[in-house]
Amino acid sequence: MQEIQLKYGCNPNQIPARVFAERLPFTILNGRPGYINLLDALNSWQLVRELRQATGLPAASSFKHVSPAGAAVGLPLDDTLNKIYFVEGIELSPIAAAYVRARGADRMSSYGDFAALSDECDAATALYLKREVSDGIIAPSYTPEALDILKSKRKGSYLILQIDPDFEPPAVEHKEIFGVTFEQSRNSIAITPECLVDVPTVEKIPDDAKRDLLIALITLKYTQSNSVCYVKGGQAIGIGAGQQSRVHCTRLAGNKADIWWLRQHPQVLNLPFRADVKRPDRDNAIDVYVGNESGDLLDGDDWKRIFVDKPEALTIDQKRAWISELDGVALGSDAFFPFGDNIERAHKSGVKYVAQSGGSIRDDNVIETCNKYGIAMAMTHIRLFHH
Repeated sequence: MQEIQLKYGCNPNQIPARVFAERLPFTILNGRPGYINLLDALNSWQLVRELRQATGLPAASSFKHVSPAGAAVGLPLDDTLNKIYFVEGIELSPIAAAYVRARGADRMSSYGDFAALSDECDAATALYLKREVSDGIIAPSYTPEALDILKSKRKGSYLILQIDPDFEPPAVEHKEIFGVTFEQSRNSIAITPECLVDVPTVEKIPDDAKRDLLIALITLKYTQSNSVCYVKGGQAIGIGAGQQSRVHCTRLAGNKADIWWLRQHPQVLNLPFRADVKRPDRDNAIDVYVGNESGDLLDGDDWKRIFVDKPEALTIDQKRAWISELDGVALGSDAFFPFGDNIERAHKSGVKYVAQSGGSIRDDNVIETCNKYGIAMAMTHIRLFHH
């Protein structure tokens, strides 16, 4: 039996705390883990491993509180993404690009995240991580240079875990709540293109959209339910997790996707930030600038803390016009859509492809709404609840 004593459980008052197993699948290379650190690490590793298997591309995720804030595969970034993710002029390897995308889609939620990589952590990824606020990382291996860089982070306390990529957990898993032990078969179902063959809508799903739908579904497999995920260009751009109503998931994730797109508006790209304003403060300012209709950030002389000159407000009409240009977005749901209102909301954020389990008594209404907007939808017949 292998055992690790933890700093504490979910909260500092929950001590003692430990993890143990016949064989632990990871090694601690640096730092001391907490309970939530390991929940994030083990869930995020499964996510990136499955993304790697499904797409054949290096994959990364940014986890917070046992759900992904972002997930992506290692595709190159264009000039706009380089700018909004603060990596202009930096040479990125494929695995570094995957993590930059995963963290960059929702930088506010990724603040203080746990990073997961499907492939070896290299120096490019470590250098990017070193400058960001992050609690830890899990990867199958590290180059010597990357390990040295990461060990210098957070005054030497940054948590670094090395996972055994060949480890397979037992088929049955257990959890104890209030003195009661729960047992179930592990959710080992594979998310593959075969999940997308049942397409009852008029529009069909092209091959280039299937990758993004698979990314959405695999991300949802490790997101607290109810959950919905918007994906474009190989990365999640909006994740709605842990909501009691599915339409609230769709709205929450859609709003995040809208903000991701609004950050690419020329007026946002050219905001006159002061040189001494740090990245987290820029993230906060941009979030308020694009999301706050009242423009509180610009009241009085507040803007002088952030900007060289007072920026012109981005009007509601400008926002609506820009968001209307977002297109080709893929949307996954971890269970069926009970009403067409989810599709109505998704359409407003450029969704053209949908994957959901199906099985609602109102499937016909959902299909009809998809056809109304020229959206292609696959019924996966797979529910992906995660708790």
